[in-house]
Amino acid sequence: MGRELLVAAAIFALLLTASIGTMLTYSKLPVHHRQEETNTVVRLVANIFVVMTSLVFGLMINSSKNTFALIDSDVHSFATQIILLDRTLRTYGIEANETRARLQTYVEKALSNPAPAQDPLVKSDRTSELALNAVGDSLSLIFPRDPGHAALWSDARQQYQKIVEQRWVIVEQSEGVIPRPLITMLVAWLTLIFVSFGYRAPRNIIVILMFLIAALLISLSIFIVLDMDIPFTGWIQIADTPLRRALAELRS
Repeated sequence: MGRELLVAAAIFALLLTASIGTMLTYSKLPVHHRQEETNTVVRLVANIFVVMTSLVFGLMINSSKNTFALIDSDVHSFATQIILLDRTLRTYGIEANETRARLQTYVEKALSNPAPAQDPLVKSDRTSELALNAVGDSLSLIFPRDPGHAALWSDARQQYQKIVEQRWVIVEQSEGVIPRPLITMLVAWLTLIFVSFGYRAPRNIIVILMFLIAALLISLSIFIVLDMDIPFTGWIQIADTPLRRALAELRS
């Protein structure tokens, strides 16, 4: 969250400085820079970037929302696979109790952290891998004694592999997809637009207040988009409810 908040604060300061700075320096410009023809050109150029900014920002919002929704769906699917694996192991019998216990331990560790969705669910560190690998190691030590148990064991192996695959899919998705150069370009366009707002704007408290509110709301909007783009950190995070539900099922 720190980086996104810093970016939003920098954008707020930049937009406010661009608009108010232009408003305060307008009267100091040479006369030919303050003619109506110049103002018309400034407004026309600003209008072009208003349209482009709206399109790009709309694409950023859609991309961020889709990323958040996709990972949220994957987390639900991840929790569902954990429940299905536990059901298969429970059906197998007492030989699978050790594997079930390790699976429960893995989920408990995932929920015991301050940011439960991050570690060890999606954070790609060695501890996280070992916690999940222990489930697979225990499963590999089970030797089916008849065709029925062999079928259950095969199902459990497939479900475990699905869990591992889904975890790594979530890991790869959790870094964000909005390119930083796109954000830089968007901020540059917004700065140009706010400069046009300040050009020939009257000097009064109402105008300054509107510049302040506009800069604040735009910077907050960009903050929300950037925060949603990385859904395991910040103020807007993927809920850990699916994992808690899975843990309750494992304990039942």
